[in-house]
Amino acid sequence: MPISKSLSKIQKNIKGDGKKHTIHPKGRKFHQLTRATLREDKIAAKKRAHNEKRSNELARVKFVQDVTNSEAFKDKKVFDFDEIVIFLKQFIARDDEELEELKQKRRSNRPPSNRQLILQQKRDLEEKELRSGFLVPDLTDAENVTFLRNWNQTFGSLSTLKLIRVNDNGQKVVGGSKSTASKVDVNMN
Repeated sequence: MPISKSLSKIQKNIKGDGKKHTIHPKGRKFHQLTRATLREDKIAAKKRAHNEKRSNELARVKFVQDVTNSEAFKDKKVFDFDEIVIFLKQFIARDDEELEELKQKRRSNRPPSNRQLILQQKRDLEEKELRSGFLVPDLTDAENVTFLRNWNQTFGSLSTLKLIRVNDNGQKVVGGSKSTASKVDVNMN
């Protein structure tokens, strides 16, 4: 008989005939339920992390798209690495006003709020990523810039966008060219 792993199937099998059953804490059925519950929790946590990573990636590309579509840069075909670094620093500083406001509201001798901690950790993580190589659309390629400007903000069409890694010195990180489909090592909060 195949082993059922999903929580709903195990619960159905335990209910079985419709009679009310008690499950012994050291019994086989209790251990099945425990394993299935832990498995469901682990799968849900992975889904949350994956969706959060995708939404952060979309926000990053959306910010760069908004900058390239702005009035100041609308006619520009390609951008150099120094301009890309400026865009990235603006992206990292997007929550600085709220962070400063939270710091000023906090009374002395009080711990920082959870929101302040989250914003500070996100900023620190993105600054660290910028030092080692920040994943960003390749704005040095005219075709890529054109595609980015016309991008419909869906994750599916993002796979054709060429991404590169740029560090805070305005240099392309060696081996930093990756497509979104094969990207697995971006650590985002």
